[in-house]
Amino acid sequence: MTAADTSTWQVRETESVIVGNEALLGQSHQVVAMTRMRNEALILPDTLDYLADHVDAIIAYDDASTDETVDLLRAHPKVALIVANQAWERDVDARKRAEGRHRGLLLEMARAQLPHDWMFCFDPDERVTGDVRAYLGGLGPDVDALRVRLFDAYLTAEDQAPYTSDSALMDFRRFYGPEQRDILMFWRNRETIGFAEGDGRTPRGMTAVKTDLYCQHYGKSLSVGHWEETCDYYLQHFPYETYGAKWEARKGKAIHAESDFGNPLHEWGEGLFANAVPMPSAK
Repeated sequence: MTAADTSTWQVRETESVIVGNEALLGQSHQVVAMTRMRNEALILPDTLDYLADHVDAIIAYDDASTDETVDLLRAHPKVALIVANQAWERDVDARKRAEGRHRGLLLEMARAQLPHDWMFCFDPDERVTGDVRAYLGGLGPDVDALRVRLFDAYLTAEDQAPYTSDSALMDFRRFYGPEQRDILMFWRNRETIGFAEGDGRTPRGMTAVKTDLYCQHYGKSLSVGHWEETCDYYLQHFPYETYGAKWEARKGKAIHAESDFGNPLHEWGEGLFANAVPMPSAK
């Protein structure tokens, strides 16, 4: 089977498989990264360069982007395969159910074309700190998955310059909320681990999960304009009762003196970690 032969995979009519760096296919890798995204051209160059230091290959699902996301993915030497969807699902329930299928498809393709020891499931606006490759290499066989402690970065009065695509996103913001979400980002390449429709970003089938490492999340802090676009996005495309009302109340409030949950902000480091407030893992 060639990389572009989709007959073995459950690829739909609106989806096409694009080969990136073909030299990565069929090779054994320590760490492969998978992601799904839509319209991430602003941060994607830095995201891919950041990942290049930590993983051997990347496989991505693009959900009908209208910017240069697919072109940027195709051009990067660490991107092996892209599933490009041409029809974005506007129904929120159908879109959320599809997340598990999208990631399950990526995982199936990676196992067939990119044999690996570890899978790193990431979002483009996340930056895991530390030496990921060395850390995973040091884990014993009794650990088959890893949750990472994630904290939201915030725009503040003294730190609100907009992110630009020529900047590094890691450590871009000074202050973070203490709310800690433990996100499952890494798992071993074991057949018992996989996705079902509706699973979101967390697969099933793990038996021994450890929590370690830290992650900076920039979804709320790229710029004032991006904050307002995010508010409008949730208002337009998600149920008002569960998402829209919350984000409508946040419009015009991109600059923070405290977190969205009313807690003091902290600089990245031990002070933040010592004051962590455990939260549900869904972002």
